[in-house]
Formats: sequence, structure tokens, C-alpha cells
Amino acid sequence: MKAYLTRKLVALPLILLGVSFLIFGAVRMLPGDPARIMAGPQATQDAVDGMRTRLGLDQPFLVQYGLFLSQAAQGDFGESIKSKKPVIDEIAERFPNTLWLAVVSYAIAILVGVAAGMLAAVYRNHWPDQAVMIAAIGGASVANFWLALMMMNLFAVQLKWLPLLGAGGWQNYVMPSIALGLLPAALIARMTRSSMLEVIGQDYIRTARAKGLGPRVIYRKHALRNALIPIVTIVGLNFGGLLGGAVVTESVFNWPGIGRLLVDSVRYRDYPIIQGVTLLTVTAVVVVNFLADLLIAAINPRIRFD
Repeated sequence: MKAYLTRKLVALPLILLGVSFLIFGAVRMLPGDPARIMAGPQATQDAVDGMRTRLGLDQPFLVQYGLFLSQAAQGDFGESIKSKKPVIDEIAERFPNTLWLAVVSYAIAILVGVAAGMLAAVYRNHWPDQAVMIAAIGGASVANFWLALMMMNLFAVQLKWLPLLGAGGWQNYVMPSIALGLLPAALIARMTRSSMLEVIGQDYIRTARAKGLGPRVIYRKHALRNALIPIVTIVGLNFGGLLGGAVVTESVFNWPGIGRLLVDSVRYRDYPIIQGVTLLTVTAVVVVNFLADLLIAAINPRIRFD
């Protein structure tokens, strides 16, 4: 396990380094002149050139990247063009809202998805299986923004059970977390069913039945543990994506998270914010998948030995 962990830890900074280079280059390819935006539409050419020099945009690309990398390593992602605040402060203010929304959404997705997938596998080709699969297909097909608008109209506008917009108490989390967690729940349910059916047909499951073990012990202790590997992989991939992929949901619910911050930054060509949010999102995806790999290795020792 130590050797497996060492290999993963060595690969992690190399991946982040490559990702940071791609992000920095992609942002530089966006249309618009950040020096002109920061100087203002009425600024003279001399003022724009002075701003370009202050930002370091007159330096060669690799020099700019080296400066960005050295500052990012110290937690300095520059200053927002729009708000004039440090990028790290803007992100720190918004990131907890996105993180908690992602955690709540995925907790719902895992609980519902795993339970529904196990139910479908246990009652294969019977009505619970068919009901779960129909619901999973529907959940994977419904656009989250459409579901968000329908829930807002029903529960906030007509019934007035839940607040319409913004973040606050637990009531504010209900509609955004359901809208954001529906697709992962559908994917987890289908993956759990498939994995459970594959495991249930193994010889050791038949041996457990022959020993007289009850269905709950067989399915929960023996079958589910071995079926968790692809499920953990899906969870790792999707949870990291939720941290940066909640753009639509946050925009619909006026949620003060990094997804909405990214949308506003693209609108105003706020390049430092775009770089910081994108790098943070990709880092979260890489780290979450790294933790998922370790969890998979802990569940199945054959993986780390191979």
C-alpha cells in the first residue's frame, strides 16, 4: 500500500503542473484585452500599455507562466479585474457555498442511487427492477435547469414551502441539491445494479447461500463490498465535477458559489478569476479522484498489488 500511495503522490503534482499549463494557455487564447478592460474603455493607449506592463502581459508566454506558477504556489492568483479584490479572497468567499451544495447533493445521490440499485439487482426482472430502471433513465434524461424551474414554480411560487433564491438555512439547499443530485443518483443506481448482478453470480455468493447466511448478510457484507469498486469510481469522477459543474444550477437559484462567480467572470473577461476558479476546480477533481483511487485500493487489495 505504501508503494501504491507513493506512486500516486508522485503523479499528483505532475498532473497539476500539466493542467495549470493548459489552463494558463487556454485563458490567454480568450478574446479581449485584459489590459484594456482594466484600464477602462476611455483610457489612452499609453495608459493601456502601462497597464499591460504592470500585469506582465508584455513578457513572453513562458515568462508569464513561470510568474503565474510561482505566485500560485504561494496562494496568490492575482487581483480581480472587476472587484479589485485578491482572487483568493473572492474564491474563499464563494467556495464553501459550492462545497456544501455538492456534499449535500452527492449524499442524496449516493443514498438514493445505491439503495435503488441494490433493490433493482435483488428483484431482477420484477416490477421493482423495472420501476428503478425507468426512474433512472428519466433522471438521466431530465435537464437539471428544467427540473430546477419546475420545482421553483411548484414549491416556492405556488405552495410557498421553500425559499425561491439564494443561500441560507437548510431550506435553501432542498431544491438546488435535488436538481444537482438527480443525474448522479441515476448513474449510481444503474452502476450499482450492474455491479451487483455481476457479483451475485460469483461462486462465493453461492457458497454463502449454501452456508445458510441470510440475504441481508449476503447482499450487504459480501456482494456490496465487491460491487463498490466501479461505484466509487463514478462517485469520485462526478463529485469532483460537481464542484465546478454546478454553473447552471447556481445561476438558476442565484446561489453564491464559484459556478456563478465563473459565469460572471467570463462575462466581464475577468481573466485572473477565470484562471483561479478553473485551476481550483481541476485541482479538486484530481484530488478527489486520487482519494477515490486510494479508497478502491483499500476495498480491493488486488488493485494496489497489481
